[in-house]
Amino acid sequence: MAASSRISSSSPAGGSGRLLLAAHCALLLLAMAGAAHAHPPTTSSGGSPLSSAFYDASCPGAYAIVRRVIQSARVSDPRIPASLIRLHFHDCFVQGCDGSLLLDDDLPAGIQSEKNVPANKNSARGFPVVDDIKAALEEACPGVVSCADILALAAEISVQLAGGPRWRVLLGRRDSTTTNVQSANNLPSPFDSLDKLQQKFRNVNLDNTDLVALQGAHTFGRVQCQFTRENCTAGQPQGTLENLDRVTPNVFDNKYYGNLLHGQAQLPSDQVMLSDPAAPTTTAPIVHRFGSNQKDFFTSFVASMIKMGNISPLTGREGEIRKNCRRVNGK
Repeated sequence: MAASSRISSSSPAGGSGRLLLAAHCALLLLAMAGAAHAHPPTTSSGGSPLSSAFYDASCPGAYAIVRRVIQSARVSDPRIPASLIRLHFHDCFVQGCDGSLLLDDDLPAGIQSEKNVPANKNSARGFPVVDDIKAALEEACPGVVSCADILALAAEISVQLAGGPRWRVLLGRRDSTTTNVQSANNLPSPFDSLDKLQQKFRNVNLDNTDLVALQGAHTFGRVQCQFTRENCTAGQPQGTLENLDRVTPNVFDNKYYGNLLHGQAQLPSDQVMLSDPAAPTTTAPIVHRFGSNQKDFFTSFVASMIKMGNISPLTGREGEIRKNCRRVNGK
C-alpha cells in the first residue's frame, strides 16, 4: 500500500452476508486463477494450502485472543488498528507474507532487520502489540500460531473494529528465518508516481483494482506532515501527525475516496490515482466507483486483502513457527 510506511493510526463492525459471500467467491476465483500467478495464491512448494479453518483444532481460541489484545491496545492508542494493518502490508510486499518485517537485527544470526530501511524506520509501529499477541497465543497454544498469521489476523480484526468489513482470513503461513532489506527498500512511497505504484503492485501480482482498493486503507490512521501534499505548511515540526482522512479519521469507510474526488488527499501517492495523465483510463474510474458505493469498496477491499495475503506464503515444512516474533528460533 503506497505510503503505509509513513502512517500510523477504530466502532464495532458487522459484515453483511453479501460481503461474506463475495469474499468466498473471491477465494474460489483466486484458487482457479492460481496456476497463472507467479506467486502461488494458496499453496507453497510444500503443497499445504492455506485455510480459514487451519487452527480450528490446534488453537481454536486464536481469533478471540488476537481480537482481545487489539481491543485492549486501542483503548490507550486509537492509532493501533491502522498501524497493525500496515504492518501486514509491509510484510507481504517484501518476499511475501512471512513475518520477516518483525525480525530485529541479529548479526550473529545473519539477520539485518527490515525495520531500519527508510520506508519503515521511525514510522512502522505496533510491534509491542504484536509481541503481546504472540505471548498470549504462546500461553494458550505453544508453538502453534505463526507471526505471519498474527499479522493477517490483526489486519482483519483492525479493519472490523474500525467499522469496516469482515472476512474469513486464510491461515497456515509459517515464518521466514531471513529478511530482505533490498526488497524492503523498494516499498511503495508517499511520493511515488502512478506508474511506479502500478509497477510495484504488479510485481506482487496486484492489479489496478487491488491498488485502488488497498490504498483505501488510508481511510483511517495518521501521517507525519512532512509526507503530506501540504508538507507542514502551517509551520509544524516535521513529525506532527495529521489525519489521513479529515472527515472520519478513525473509521474504516469510503470517505477517503471522496477526499480524492475533491482534490483533498493527504498523500501525493493517493491523489495521483486521479490527477495522473494515465489515471482516466486506469485508476480514476475505480476511485469514482468506490467513492459512490461503500459496499462496492468493501467487497473489493476484502477480495484484494485475501489476494495480497496469499503472496508467496511459507507453508508445510517451509520456515518455522517462531516462539518470539522478533527472533528466529534458537536465538
